[in-house]
Order: sequence, then structure tokens, then C-alpha cells
Amino acid sequence: MQSASHVRGQPAVVLTAGLLLISLHAQEPPPQTPEAEFRFKSGVELINVTATVSDGTGRFVPGLRQEDFAVYEDGRPQAVSHFSAERVPVSLGIALDTSGSMAGERLRAARSALDRFLYDLLDADDELFLYRFDDRPVLVQDWTTERHLLGRALGRVVAEGTTAMYDAVAQAIRLTATGQHRKKALVLLSDGRDTASYAKLRDVKELIRESDALLYAIGIECGIGVDRRSQQRPQFQRRGPIPFPFPPGGRRGWPIPPHPRPMPMPPPQGRTWSQGCTEGVDVKALRNMTDDSGGRTEVVHDPSDLNAATAAIADELSQQYYLGYLSSEKKDGRWHTIRVEVRNQHYRIRARRGYIAS
Repeated sequence: MQSASHVRGQPAVVLTAGLLLISLHAQEPPPQTPEAEFRFKSGVELINVTATVSDGTGRFVPGLRQEDFAVYEDGRPQAVSHFSAERVPVSLGIALDTSGSMAGERLRAARSALDRFLYDLLDADDELFLYRFDDRPVLVQDWTTERHLLGRALGRVVAEGTTAMYDAVAQAIRLTATGQHRKKALVLLSDGRDTASYAKLRDVKELIRESDALLYAIGIECGIGVDRRSQQRPQFQRRGPIPFPFPPGGRRGWPIPPHPRPMPMPPPQGRTWSQGCTEGVDVKALRNMTDDSGGRTEVVHDPSDLNAATAAIADELSQQYYLGYLSSEKKDGRWHTIRVEVRNQHYRIRARRGYIAS
């Protein structure tokens, strides 16, 4: 016969055991999702690489498998532990040049192309933000999936001032890193070269190397007299004679009249558009920013080509491969190169070129 004290103790034991089981169950880690598996951990263990594969005609190559790729870090082969060919949501930032030289035809074409990009080409789950920049960068719409908010923000921008392109990319890259999706990208759209930034190109390039975001740049080239067939430019004529620097009688201190503005002759047949600029797109600077990330630079010679350029970026974002490998490198703050190869040597591959183990 059991004692009363022993019988009374049994419910307490059962209750304690039940609470322990509930506590242990609550502490079990949630199952890993693809988003968590592919999170970029620069210089820790899992290094993720986005790869774009195309054939000799520039068309994307679908249907590749993990064994079709080889990955090297600092020249040493790496075992690919994660692989995916599925389209995943993207956290995408847009940095739009709204400096004075974008006024008129350029800005109208940019708005039209970005509207189509936002509403027709991206997925509903993609989140976006919008920076505009002239003398300084301004965040006009933070992260959102609401397309009408972005459309409204685009409708409010005006073109004026100089071009703080590097400052804009620096701020936008930092914001891109806070996106909720494991795939991140930034699209830069500008018509020229930096004229007003505090940041230097080398500083921006370092920030991009520390990020896992793909950077795409679309440069709108000067349109003065561009003829698709002849590539000729019109001659200029001056409006009146060049004034003598001093008035008759030799009185000094008289203000020197400004140099007369050249007036273009009528455009040759086949010219695409009329708005000009003093200097063309700084293609070298754009490629310095885009190429390490696995993105690319495209230069268009007519604002109407912006639709095709943004469509190509959206298409690329939906047809990329994801490769993950475990790196044994320490957090030494150094740049570690990444090289990705595809077994079929007739294919071309573009991927990030490395990461900073910080």
C-alpha cells in the first residue's frame, strides 16, 4: 500500500515532466527556410554567389544543375553545398538621377521605363525603395511592396542641380543591405558622371564589395546628333561675332560678355533625339561599381531604349542561379576572390568576383 505522501507527490512529478516537455518543444529551432539558408554571411561560413549564364547569342541558359558549376575561392576549389535555380523574391533599390541634365526627354523616358519595370516586370512579392539624387541623395520612398506609392513618388521628382552619383550609391547600397529578402539588387539610372559627391569612387567600390547586392547601372549617353548609321555629329555655328574682351577706349574692369552658346545645325537624317550634354557617360566609373558585384553596366543612346534596358534587368533577375559554399577563411578584413566556372565552355557566366571577410 502506497503512503499518502507518495500518492500526493505523483501529480507534481507528472506536471513537472509535462512542463519540461513543453519547454523543450518551445525551444526547438524553427525549420530552416530557403531564405535563411541563402543568407549571405561575408567571411563567416556560408558564402552565396549569384550567377548569370548565357550562350553565345546572349540568351539565358536554363536547366543547369549543381554539377554543371565549379566555384573557386582565392584559386582553391570549393564544394558547393547549396544550389537553387528558382526565382525568389528580391529586395530591389532604385537610384534615379534627377540632376538638371535629366530634364525633359530623359526624365520622361526614365519615369515611363520605371513604371513598366515596377508594375509589369517585377513580382508582387518584391520589395522596393526609391532614391533620387541631384546635389545630394534623397530617399523619396522607403521599402514597400505597394507599387502605387512608388509610382506616386516617381511622379513628384523634378530635374535640377548637379550630380552626386557616388553619394547616392553609397547611401542606397547601405539601405539595400537591410532588405528582408536574401536576394538583393540596386539599379542605378544616370545620364552622366559624378560632379558633386563627397564620397570617392574607391569608397563606393569598397562598400559594394562589402555588400551582397547585385548592382546594375544604366547610363544614358549624350544625344547630340547621334546617327545610328553614320555616328556623325553636326557642326556648330556661333550666334554673332565673338565680342572683343574690352570696350573701345581701353577702360578696364568692364565685364567680359559670356562666351556665346553654340547652336546646333539641323540634325542629319537618322538622328535619334535632340537633348545633349557637356560630357558623356563615365562608363569606366560605372563598371568599376557594377562588375565586382556580379551586375553589369549598359549604356543606351536613346531614352526610348530605357524600356528594353530595364526589361533585360528584370528578366535577368528571374533567371539566375544561386550557389553556396562553406568558406574556411578567417575574418581578416581582406578581399577574397571568387571565380565561378560552368562546365560547358561555350557558355558565358557572370558572378560576383569576391567578398570582404569582415
